[in-house]
Amino acid sequence: MESPAPLPIFDGHNDVLLKLYRPKPGEERSFFERSPIGHIDLPRARDGGLAGGFFAVYLPPLPQDQPEPDPDLPKEEAYELPLPEPLDLGYAQRTALGMAGLLFRLEAESGGQLRVVRSAAEIEACLAQGVMAAILHFEGAEMLDPGLEALELFYQAGLRSIGPVWSRPNAFGYGVPFAYPRSPDTGPGLTEAGRALVRACNRLRVLIDLSHLNEAGFWDVARLSQAPLVATHSNAHALCRSSRNLTDRQLDAIRDSDGMVGVNFAVSFLRADGRSNAETPLATLVDHIDYLVGRLGIERVGFGSDFDGATVPRAIGDAAGLPALLDALRARGYDEPALRQLAHANWLAVLRRTWGA
Repeated sequence: MESPAPLPIFDGHNDVLLKLYRPKPGEERSFFERSPIGHIDLPRARDGGLAGGFFAVYLPPLPQDQPEPDPDLPKEEAYELPLPEPLDLGYAQRTALGMAGLLFRLEAESGGQLRVVRSAAEIEACLAQGVMAAILHFEGAEMLDPGLEALELFYQAGLRSIGPVWSRPNAFGYGVPFAYPRSPDTGPGLTEAGRALVRACNRLRVLIDLSHLNEAGFWDVARLSQAPLVATHSNAHALCRSSRNLTDRQLDAIRDSDGMVGVNFAVSFLRADGRSNAETPLATLVDHIDYLVGRLGIERVGFGSDFDGATVPRAIGDAAGLPALLDALRARGYDEPALRQLAHANWLAVLRRTWGA
């Protein structure tokens, strides 16, 4: 007898486009062939029930520049990693076009197995049809000019989610550095261009991702935005004092806006000691889910794995290992309706509230 199909999982964040667009030497791979490299390819996604998610366009520094900080490097008990300099607009736009183009090429080459989606209804159809659903997401707005003339073009191409900043500063605001133990309150908030970006995203009904914003920027968005507050891949600061995690006050604001948090699998944002250790037990990840469910409600929590962008617990390993997390949640007492909410229903619901479709 065949095993039942895994529960479909819609995920808040992955960096597979970067790994395909600019692989490190020896790490080249195809999205359509099973590989031992990285976390996501289509065969492993099928094995684990990964049915889609937010496909990030993250802009790395210019190759000759200092590499971006790696929050998963071994580090001392307390640390703050230096951030790279802001990006040049021309480089940022060329790279974003290349990475977005790669996503559309994957769609064209997939034979109907992957679709770039622009509405919650399209995601729902993909889940029903067994098609991987991909949201075009910008992780940091460096590819946008401060006057936002490019935003409409990217929207027409399929952009439906954007984080105003990655952790480095840009024309729109200031990201939170990678630091432990540290509060997310690390500097100034949005610039005037950043405030204009929030208003434009509300007008277009583009989701605004809060995951890399510092606390001042978070509160600027909370004051300005008419949409649910969403952090696609963040965790609870009460359990891990990383600057990348959300305080109880921030979580309460997300709850009050009927927003959502996607739980990040990165072990350095999960562990109480802030260390990068792949042997981190799944119970530590489930602890964050428990905490967020207790603070936000079961209907406002999902997964935001950070696959292909972070060290995740070895018990998951890659996209094929997602059923292990579901089993750990079952062991903690989550029933099947609750698992369905965490796996995909909550993302669909918050996207409907944000996108209007």
